[in-house]
Amino acid sequence: MKPVKFEYHAPATVDEALALLGRYGGEAKILAGGQSLMPLMNFRLSRPAALIDLNRIASLAYIREDDGHLAFGAMTRQRTVEFSPVVAQRLPLLREATRWVGHLPIRSRGTIGGSIAHADPAAEYPAVLTALDGEVRVRGPRGERVLKASDLFVTYLTTRLEPDEILTEVRLPAMPAGAGHAFEEFARRHGDFAIVGIAAMVVRDGGRCRQARLATAGAGPVPVRLRAAEEILERDGLGDRAIEAATARAAELVSPDADIHASADYRRHLTRVLAARALRRAAGPGARRG
Repeated sequence: MKPVKFEYHAPATVDEALALLGRYGGEAKILAGGQSLMPLMNFRLSRPAALIDLNRIASLAYIREDDGHLAFGAMTRQRTVEFSPVVAQRLPLLREATRWVGHLPIRSRGTIGGSIAHADPAAEYPAVLTALDGEVRVRGPRGERVLKASDLFVTYLTTRLEPDEILTEVRLPAMPAGAGHAFEEFARRHGDFAIVGIAAMVVRDGGRCRQARLATAGAGPVPVRLRAAEEILERDGLGDRAIEAATARAAELVSPDADIHASADYRRHLTRVLAARALRRAAGPGARRG
């Protein structure tokens, strides 16, 4: 199929893009990498009056360190994230998650901001943003504001961005030195969206767990931070019993839906199994940063 007729604009600045959004009164769509939007348009599930293409706004593509964080311009390509030395050193969990995203041609066009703004709960980047308690910066006619990951996602493919706002930057705190990490997911085929995915980070202090982070992909309408499971690990350590208790709790914390790909019970089972795999790998001696 082909999309319905639409107008096309390629602004050179964020201000021009915002003016165009205002002109169409909520009937325009932002085009970043297009890896999700264009299939939706081709199937006529999305019928915007206009596309506002951000690919000519060079100021939206960057990776830089900033006060203990890594800041990513919204138009930074996923391939750039995957091969960035500073990401490999400071945010290895994000680098590992990126390698699960689709296939190389998709990562060559897809952007970090586009993936997060699209808000598919089965996608990898929203899970990492949630696990690491990151935030996004958005701009609109009323100025700039910051949204934490816990406030950004509303439900399937829905965020708290207003129709006249643009996500301009993604910010993630750098992982602590020595932190272990793992991203595990299960999909029917390599490159498919995850039926369930788990992002994990562990900071050890000898035999103790000083900090644990766990978040899901595909286990509900939004990525879920599994705080009660983290608390078990931080209290009881990283032994087999503690991991088993934490992952059993993780399966209780999610509220997945059933669809043609998996039942709700199967997704809960995957949450437990994948969380255990991720935690054991993150806690192991080989799961060190870099």
